[in-house]
Amino acid sequence: MTRLFDEAGTHTPVTVLSLEGCQVTAQRTQEKDGYVALQLGSGAKKPKNTSQAERGHFAKALVEPKRSVAEFRVTPDNLIDVGAELTADHFVPGQKVDVSGLTVGKGFAGAMKRWNFAGLRATHGVSVSHRSHGSTGQRQDPGKVFKNKKMAGHMGQDNVTTLNLTVFRVDPERGLILIKGAVPGAAGSFVKIRDAVKRAAPADAPRPGAVRPAAAPPAPAEADASQPEAGSEDQ
Repeated sequence: MTRLFDEAGTHTPVTVLSLEGCQVTAQRTQEKDGYVALQLGSGAKKPKNTSQAERGHFAKALVEPKRSVAEFRVTPDNLIDVGAELTADHFVPGQKVDVSGLTVGKGFAGAMKRWNFAGLRATHGVSVSHRSHGSTGQRQDPGKVFKNKKMAGHMGQDNVTTLNLTVFRVDPERGLILIKGAVPGAAGSFVKIRDAVKRAAPADAPRPGAVRPAAAPPAPAEADASQPEAGSEDQ
């Protein structure tokens, strides 16, 4: 995170997100898969750390192996060609977006930290149980603790989506998207950004998206007919 200043001199805290070569790795169509979606991959991954099945999948799309792959549902008229790279100006400043990520794991946490419980009275008679969560059940009826009771346990490491965040600025040259405020996830982790589902998309947003066309594959080399091929003999 960092902060930027607007024209009025007001500083705004922003989270800097990097695209890192976000490319279309596959298309899902209604005829073949039963739904319409785009599969996007981001981040570089060494081929030696990529499974053979993944290598074949990326080789078919003519893209480098990706660290993270995710699918996004789209309409049939918003499909983008396989191999195209999405740029940062896919979003426009002021647009509302939804960001999903894996929250930071906190390990085993007590009820006060995990659920914001008030705890017991820190006075006489409570002994050393000030931070306990208190009773968890009733008497003989029902005689049990119901499921999903808020108690101490594992905290964090959950998929969380924050709605209606604002795009503060984009930098297409460096592939950066600056989001106003905080987003879920730890530093260096992957997050998903989509158009806000509860807000209308801006009229000036690119359709179907701001992309950089895929590089054309190299043309096959032509052999010189005047020179004999290697291993051939003149008759």
